[in-house]
Amino acid sequence: MTPYYQDDLVTIYHGDCREWMPDADVIVTDPPYGVGLSAKRAKQRGGGVTSRIGSYSFDDTPDYVSTVVVPVIQALRPRVKAMAVTPGTRNMWLYPPADDVGCWYSAAGTGMGRWGFTCMQPILYYGSDPYLRTGAGSRPNSVGQSYPNDANAVAHPCAKPLPFTRWLVGRVSLPGETVMDPFMGSGTTLLAAKGLSCKSIGIEIEERYCEIAAQRCSQEVLGLTS
Repeated sequence: MTPYYQDDLVTIYHGDCREWMPDADVIVTDPPYGVGLSAKRAKQRGGGVTSRIGSYSFDDTPDYVSTVVVPVIQALRPRVKAMAVTPGTRNMWLYPPADDVGCWYSAAGTGMGRWGFTCMQPILYYGSDPYLRTGAGSRPNSVGQSYPNDANAVAHPCAKPLPFTRWLVGRVSLPGETVMDPFMGSGTTLLAAKGLSCKSIGIEIEERYCEIAAQRCSQEVLGLTS
């Protein structure tokens, strides 16, 4: 398949990951969930408000997650050393049992659930811990938000904050490994990997998000390795 975008570290493909998956060492992905959104509006620290118009064609239904997303996770699981999936809370029980579970915690909330503000997003880990596997010692499997939510500035209804994604990529992969995101969206995983000087591959079925990801990854990456 011909790349939609490519540079020294990033390769983006416009297509369906169910039909073609290149080789990679590690998977870091945020599959479609919490969608059915046409816009997002969020208050920022300091009192500002951001509003972004966007849409997503996937449904966050148990049927969609179990018949489309879960088979991709199952197919990739034996092909990589490690995998981190952020499944959301609504349908997380439909995913294959994980080898470990961590979380991204935000005291300010990351959306609304049936019991109020959702302050925790789960992380499902599959495979072996790269640091324990290589004798580099133990590290936390979870992280708390201590930074502004820059995801609200991205033209995608379900983007993850770049600092969180950078932490997750660094937690799951080792230097020199290639990271793949089969549900690339706006390219946050690829941008985080690029900031860590890691090679990455992204696959996205919607071309408008391929273009957003390509634009983000083509810009100079500054201040992401600290």
